[in-house]
This record gives sequence, C-alpha cells and structure tokens, in this order.
Amino acid sequence: MTQPKLIAAILALALAGIWVAAASADEAPKPKMTVKVLMKTTVSGDESREAIVGVGEFPPGASTGRHTHPGDEYATVLEGELEIVVDGQPVRHVKAGEAYHNERDVVHETRNAGTVAAKVVSTFVIAKGQPISKPVGGT
Repeated sequence: MTQPKLIAAILALALAGIWVAAASADEAPKPKMTVKVLMKTTVSGDESREAIVGVGEFPPGASTGRHTHPGDEYATVLEGELEIVVDGQPVRHVKAGEAYHNERDVVHETRNAGTVAAKVVSTFVIAKGQPISKPVGGT
C-alpha cells in the first residue's frame, strides 16, 4: 500500500471511530428522574379534591420534560439544586432548603442542571382521579 493510500485509510478509520462514538453518545439513555408517592388522600371538607405527596429524585442531567399539573404543586428542594423553567418566565434556580410553587395548568419543566443528585418533596392538590401531570410537547 502506498503512503498516500495508507494515510487515507488511517484517516477513514479515525473518522469512522469518531462517527461511531458520536452516534453512541446520541443514543445513550438520558438520566431519568424517579418519583415515589408517599401519601394520597382526600382533602378535608372537599371530596372532589385530593392531596398527593411525593419525593422526586433527579440524577445530574435528569428532567421532568415539559408538563402541566391539574392543580397546584408546592415543593421543597431537599438536596442539590433544580432549575424550574416556566413558559414566559425567567429560569429559576432553587437550592436545598428553598421552596417553589407551580400553579395549575402552567407549562413547566424541572431539571437538574448540576453535577450532583437533587431531591425534592412535592405536594399536589388536584381534582380527585386526575393524573398528577400531563406531558406537553414542543420546546
């Protein structure tokens, strides 16, 4: 094999390796947040509504995706830091020991943009029998 052909072959192999690595990185699963429901109960004096308390855990890079809730969400960050992205509002950063509120039907996303895991406890007050959240497409 001549030197120019050898160089071309080496470059082709190097480029193929880069392409495979990039494709593998794109296909790698993104970290997922998890939710554990701690309590679900009817709101006193209002049989049509229920309160749900849960703990969400966000590894670095994890996100809820854009979604809404059929009622209010009251949350306190227990560990780490979360970004709250609400349509039409500046991004909020909420650290351990701080709380936030998402109003009913407001499109938002909660994500961990940090390098350590984050944990949040949330209370939802929603119409009885409704799902806690509903995904919303788009960016």
